[in-house]
Amino acid sequence: MMWEFEAAARARGFLSVCGVDEAGAGPLAGPVYAAAVILPEGLELPYLNDSKKVTPKRRDLLFDEIRERALAFSIASVSAEEIDEMDILNARMLAMERAIQGLTPGADYALIDGNRDHGSRVAITLPHETIVKGDSRSASIAAASILAKVSRDRYMEELDRQYPEYQFAKHKGYGTKLHYEMLDTYGPSPVHRKTFLKKWEERCG
Repeated sequence: MMWEFEAAARARGFLSVCGVDEAGAGPLAGPVYAAAVILPEGLELPYLNDSKKVTPKRRDLLFDEIRERALAFSIASVSAEEIDEMDILNARMLAMERAIQGLTPGADYALIDGNRDHGSRVAITLPHETIVKGDSRSASIAAASILAKVSRDRYMEELDRQYPEYQFAKHKGYGTKLHYEMLDTYGPSPVHRKTFLKKWEERCG
């Protein structure tokens, strides 16, 4: 049941429960994105699931429907430069914290995908719980995963127009064979995460 965690939080007295997820922790380039979403209780959204289990076409349709029907949503990002400055765990937490803080109206409780709620420098400040595989167990987190994933993919398509030689629209910044070939040919761009390129740099000598 996708509403179990939201219902349990409401039963404990929290009136406004958001789901939070991030996208793009693993790529070699581009920002990490996060979204926070407050859905109307019991809202039915066909095909809503972990964004990785939904086809790109359905993700685009859900993206529009979630934004239309959510009580509130917020999308935030942390740049490649910030990731290099603080490390990816802190960057993920910062993206989620920014998304939560951006909600209007705000939430009084958060359901966080995964098992981490803080790094060495950044922590989720709103009352919350972490849920492993939350994006396939909570409607609110699944909705957040869709908003974060689609927003990041669209941003990487914008970067593709800015840096066409890297073909970001195809690999979205992930460490694919094609992406490494582009790095071998052109070297890193300003939107690459320098701290994620250590193995590539070692290979290049």
